[in-house]
Amino acid sequence: MTVVNFKFITFTSALLAYSVSVLASPVNDTLSAKKLYKEHCQSCHGVDRLGGMGPALFPENLSRLRKNKAIKVISNGRAATQMPAFSKTLSKDEITKLIDYIYTPPKIVPKWDLADIKASHIQHFQQSKLPNTPQFDADPMNLFIVVELGDHSATLLNGDTFTPITRFKTRRALHGGPKYSPDGRFVYFASRDGWISKYDIYNMKTISEVRAGINTRNLAVSSDGKYAIVGNYLPHSIVILDTNTLQPIKVVNVSDKNGISSRVSAVYNAPPRNSFIVALKDVKEAWEISYKNNTYFSIKRITTQDYLDDFFFDPDYKNLIGTSREKHNGEVINLDAGKKIATIKMDGMPHLGSGITWDYKGRQVFASPNIKEGLVSVIDMTNWQVIKEIKTDGPGFFMRSHSKSKYAWVDVFFGPHKDEMHIIDKSTLKIVKTLIPAPGKTSAHVEFTKDGKYVLLSIWDNDGAIVVYDANTLKEIKRIPMKKPSGKYNVYNKTHYDRGTSH
Repeated sequence: MTVVNFKFITFTSALLAYSVSVLASPVNDTLSAKKLYKEHCQSCHGVDRLGGMGPALFPENLSRLRKNKAIKVISNGRAATQMPAFSKTLSKDEITKLIDYIYTPPKIVPKWDLADIKASHIQHFQQSKLPNTPQFDADPMNLFIVVELGDHSATLLNGDTFTPITRFKTRRALHGGPKYSPDGRFVYFASRDGWISKYDIYNMKTISEVRAGINTRNLAVSSDGKYAIVGNYLPHSIVILDTNTLQPIKVVNVSDKNGISSRVSAVYNAPPRNSFIVALKDVKEAWEISYKNNTYFSIKRITTQDYLDDFFFDPDYKNLIGTSREKHNGEVINLDAGKKIATIKMDGMPHLGSGITWDYKGRQVFASPNIKEGLVSVIDMTNWQVIKEIKTDGPGFFMRSHSKSKYAWVDVFFGPHKDEMHIIDKSTLKIVKTLIPAPGKTSAHVEFTKDGKYVLLSIWDNDGAIVVYDANTLKEIKRIPMKKPSGKYNVYNKTHYDRGTSH
């Protein structure tokens, strides 16, 4: 006869139940989520979710992304970003744990105010003690700054001889493209973690640096060269800097007229208006901030009908063309009237920020690649109607031309044809040639020389290169090995706002 010890069974059952409850407790779930985050997310989104190449991950920065959509983003990746798909790497339970973790408010809310910015300032060299002329033999207006993401460096390139003048280290994860002073002497960089660096091209030295935010979107420089504005994801702020000293002049906490806080989508300089344009990501507003004879930087609020995730300006900066990631159609906002004046019906997900303009059959047109569909939309800017959709071999990210060139270049950044570069005749709106500079490697981001005679193209790879082409014959001229050259920026084109380049 077997004797059953009920006390032992009861104790064992209780112990088992306790062990299960401990293993499944919120504390252990959080520890597990933190481990998953560190392994799969930290390299892009930063330690403690503060942001890096990817944005900061806190509830207040994810207000437009509901949890069910966030699950899809982690599972399937996200178009037009470096966000990969994790559906084959992580289980559904692991993805859920990550979602719960990134939507958990931090115990200490990250802050970065005026005092923090001032305290971060670093003066490397006294600008007044350096020569005011270039310490090298080259046309200062036909130089390129090439950003190399592979090892966080930049190359100063002679645009006449296509030879490097110098190569220097930068802050990690530069974002938004460098901006030049009007005379081309200084270039300003913004890193994703908020550092703004002032580099003296003439003397090839970093002059000063300041940390304007924790997670920064981009910067812009005023037409008179006196001010720089920085737009932040974290904290929700814009910072206006004195470009001479790189000291902060003003910090504005960003929120709409109802007090709802917002990240900044981007900041731009509008030369004819002597103002900065600020697009807001989480509220339906855009701001215009005047800097002409104005030390107070007054803000004009413009109500938009949708969020502005991506945008473009006409050459006169009278109209802003914006689009929301969710709705995709273009929204034309007249900056003088402060209201929407037209809707542009566009398929897929147009990348307006990489759009360009030119004259076609007596009218001005705007063309934009598409990061979801294999097409380029060409729009008549007199009536905002799509006049043609040019079919490409896949979604593209960058489109570039030059006012003196008959061609527009557009990449096929996403998908199996990423090694292709289409060349479009601007007079016929037809693809006349497709280049494959490096089979199997991504071809992207072209930029023209000052005179428009040559084109520089990036092989977007750690073992990459800048490929130089004759802009008329489309023949390769030279290759310059580089470490993932993400973008290259010609001083003249960027300071004179050439119609074929990004602004």
